[in-house]
Amino acid sequence: VQLVETGGGLVQAGGSLRLSCVASDRTFSLFAAAWFRQAPGKEREFVAGIERNGGNTYYANSVKGRFIISRDNAKNTVWLQINSLEPEDTAVYYCAASVMLGLPIWDSQYDYWGQGTQVTVSS
Repeated sequence: VQLVETGGGLVQAGGSLRLSCVASDRTFSLFAAAWFRQAPGKEREFVAGIERNGGNTYYANSVKGRFIISRDNAKNTVWLQINSLEPEDTAVYYCAASVMLGLPIWDSQYDYWGQGTQVTVSS
């Protein structure tokens, strides 16, 4: 499965962006999906995850209430709506897919990764 992220960019604090991740494989509905991010000098961290059928979602505490993850399996796409952006949200955002059931939150549990999209928030 190949994953391609788009939608990153430079935005002022308080602004919003919508990241998209399109999967190449029609079996995408068999994968849990998630967004991770990696800021300069920091380890990659889990941001948000969604079950294969979209029924359940899970968020890191740092983004809860500001970020929304969703998916449309008919379009092989998962989105991350990011609102009320803060400079601390500046990072490369990665889309990932996992064959595990439920909502895995560790990057080692994910099998496929996109190339990442840069989000930069100016103060």
